Amino acid sequence: MAVETAAFAGAIVLGVLYWAGWCWRAGRGWSGLLVKTGSTALLALFAYLAGGPWLLVVGLALSSAGDAFLAMDKPDEDKWLKPGMAAFFLAHVAYIALFWALPQTGRTILNLAAQSVLVLGGVVFVRWLAPSLGPMRIPVFAYTGIILVMGAAALRLDPAFVLVTLGAIMFVASDMILSTQLFMRPAGAPPKVAPSLAVWGLYFFGQALIAWGGTYPFEV
Repeated sequence: MAVETAAFAGAIVLGVLYWAGWCWRAGRGWSGLLVKTGSTALLALFAYLAGGPWLLVVGLALSSAGDAFLAMDKPDEDKWLKPGMAAFFLAHVAYIALFWALPQTGRTILNLAAQSVLVLGGVVFVRWLAPSLGPMRIPVFAYTGIILVMGAAALRLDPAFVLVTLGAIMFVASDMILSTQLFMRPAGAPPKVAPSLAVWGLYFFGQALIAWGGTYPFEV
C-alpha cells in the first residue's frame, strides 16, 4: 500500500507543480515536459501497483504519452499535435472498453438526459469550432466523437464509480477549453493564463479521479 500511495502522492505533487509553474507558459522546455509527463506516468504506475484494471493502466499510460507529444511542441508549432491526439484517441478507446466492462446503472430518464446534453453540446461546440480547424478538421471531428463516447459511457457507470464519472466529464471539459486555445487563438499570441490553468487543472485532476476511482471504487 505504501508504494502505490507514494506514487499517487508524487503524481499530485508533480501535477500541482506543472499547474503552478509551467502550464500557462508559452515555452515549457525539457523541465516542463518531464514534470508534465511524469505526473500522469505516476498515475499509471499507481494504478498498476494498486492492482487497478489493466485497461485503466493502459488508458493512463497512453495519456502520459499524449502529454509528452504535446509538450514537445514549441510555440507556434504543431508537428506533435497529431501524434498527441492519436495517443489520447487510443487512451479514450481504452477508457470506453473499461467503462463498458465496469458495473453500470440501469437506464433512467436522468441518465439519458445527461448523455443527450453531453453529446448534443459536443456536436454544437465542434460545429461552432469547425471554421477555425483548417486541415485539422477530420482529426478533430474523429477525436471529438471518441471523447464524447467516452463521456457518455462514464455517465452510465454504477454510483460506486462516481469519481470516475466526474473525472471523465472534467477531461471532456478540459479538451473543449484546450481546443479553443489551439484553434481560435490568433497566430503568434501567447497562451492566456486563465484558460491554461483551467485546461491543466481539469485534465490532471480529472485523470487523478479516474485513476483513484477506477482502482478503489466506493462500497455502496
